[in-house]
Amino acid sequence: MFTSDKCLFSLYKEELIKRFGEVDIESNTQPFNFTDYYEKEFGKNLIQKLFSFSALIRQDELAEIKIITNGLENNNIGKNIKKNITHSKRKINLDPGYITLNKYILASTKNGPSRIYLNQGIYAEITLRFINKSFVPCEYTYPNYKTDEYINFLNLVRQKYKLQLRKNSNKNSIL
Repeated sequence: MFTSDKCLFSLYKEELIKRFGEVDIESNTQPFNFTDYYEKEFGKNLIQKLFSFSALIRQDELAEIKIITNGLENNNIGKNIKKNITHSKRKINLDPGYITLNKYILASTKNGPSRIYLNQGIYAEITLRFINKSFVPCEYTYPNYKTDEYINFLNLVRQKYKLQLRKNSNKNSIL
């Protein structure tokens, strides 16, 4: 997620927990200074953060999850924090994704040459591939996902995911 208002991280984290369960790993806050594309909508000095949720999802749930996060973005749940927040613009960007053992997938409402249509106006894109013990970016990967901070964070999430798979395989669970 990214925003120009650090206070929104905790508000939206609470909302995401209500819908998707507990956060098991949280990244540090990082500057989002890779593009000015979002300045008009979000303002300057954007900051970003990633959350990993402890509950595993089925891969076919990604479109539904993106629709939920789009609803959260558009509801502006943080609109009462500052008096100068307008109702017409999003104040936060939420891009859900998931990890498998060999890739990291992000959801988007935007089509593109590397995106695959899921349903209900939602697309999926392989953002990172796991090669030689680490995630590596694709040529089209957003710059923030190419940073050491994000790669290291997602490698940690993958390690946790691998442990969850082992634990669940002992219970004959289907993921």
